[in-house]
Amino acid sequence: MKYLKLWAWAVLIAMLIVTTWASLQQSIFDVIKYFPDEPWWVATLYDTYFAFVFFWLWILYREGWSISSISWLVAILLLGNIAMAIYVLIAIHNAQSLPDLFRRQSS
Repeated sequence: MKYLKLWAWAVLIAMLIVTTWASLQQSIFDVIKYFPDEPWWVATLYDTYFAFVFFWLWILYREGWSISSISWLVAILLLGNIAMAIYVLIAIHNAQSLPDLFRRQSS
């Protein structure tokens, strides 16, 4: 779990840095209007959001339908890998072992 935790921290830090850098270069709202004209942006966006929902299905499996799991979906759809890395870090912190990451949480 040490390497998974290290990876989650690396992703979180890298995403915060690159998101901050990109935000200082140009507003996302300036770029969004050009997305539909770029087929690879559209394909990448679909790929990314399918991955976000796939990851969230793991959260849903672990936590069941709850305000928390719906909140994580919203956070992931808005923040992407930043939210996902935070979830993994919290899950690792609460897990006793690697198999605990893949067990349903008791209600």
